[in-house]
Amino acid sequence: MLIFGAIQVVLSQIPNFHNIEWLSVAAAIMSFAYSFIGMALSIVQIKEKGYAEGSIEGISSRNGTEKFWLVVQALGDISYSYPFSTILLEIQDTLKSPPPENQTMKKASLISVVITTFFYLGCGGAGYAAFGNDTPGNLLTGFGSSKYYWIVDFANACIVVHLVGAYQVYSQPLFATVENCFRFRFPDSEFVNQSYFLKLPMLPAIELNSLRLCFRTVYVASTTVIALMFPYFNQILGVLGSLIFWPLTIYFPVEMYLGLSNTEAWTAKWIMLRSLSMLGFVFALFTLIGSIQGIVTQKLS
Repeated sequence: MLIFGAIQVVLSQIPNFHNIEWLSVAAAIMSFAYSFIGMALSIVQIKEKGYAEGSIEGISSRNGTEKFWLVVQALGDISYSYPFSTILLEIQDTLKSPPPENQTMKKASLISVVITTFFYLGCGGAGYAAFGNDTPGNLLTGFGSSKYYWIVDFANACIVVHLVGAYQVYSQPLFATVENCFRFRFPDSEFVNQSYFLKLPMLPAIELNSLRLCFRTVYVASTTVIALMFPYFNQILGVLGSLIFWPLTIYFPVEMYLGLSNTEAWTAKWIMLRSLSMLGFVFALFTLIGSIQGIVTQKLS
């Protein structure tokens, strides 16, 4: 609270998934696997065809306005890939020195960004070369009828492991906030506070709480219904990327640096960092509008 105001503290509660180490490692391995498989299958398909689809100008469009919105949506998808600042400081807290933790994290960040960029560009470029204008948002869906379907099935299994675990851990901060709020408001309620154990044959006892069971069930069901209503892969990623990229990757790091370094207002460094934050906000706003426009267009069509 000494650095941020109330609104900033609320915004900083955007979920992250770094607290469960084994799950983070498994998610990283699975994401590597399906990214590699998608890129490899695209290259194999190009080789079998003997030529690459598409053109240097990208997906064709009816007019310049449509092309503009497609580019904006693509930028939203890209921004979804780089909100790693959510876990950077927490990982840094677990490191031992020497060498200094910040130096280690600089090297780790560089390596991570290079690897992420390589796989995303590789999947995007190879996928477009394999399918051209018909490239699906979820690249693996384009190989469903190929003779390599068993590899696609394995990649989809990797996605399930990755996303099911990530969904659970991303939701934990929200679960904790809501449940703690109920416990504070209703300290004497058995429904809110009392836990009981469920014993199943050949399994260890499971601790259950009525509030936790009901709220989390409703939450999962509601998010599933919303996801079914808007099954637009690229556009949804663009919306999510637009919402999380600016506050987590630009705004909060800039505010933290300015607050901790006591940078004087209107100095060259202050103007540069504030300008960066403002440009990041405009970028996020454009990608958000573009992604919402894409969802609306898809829904109406």
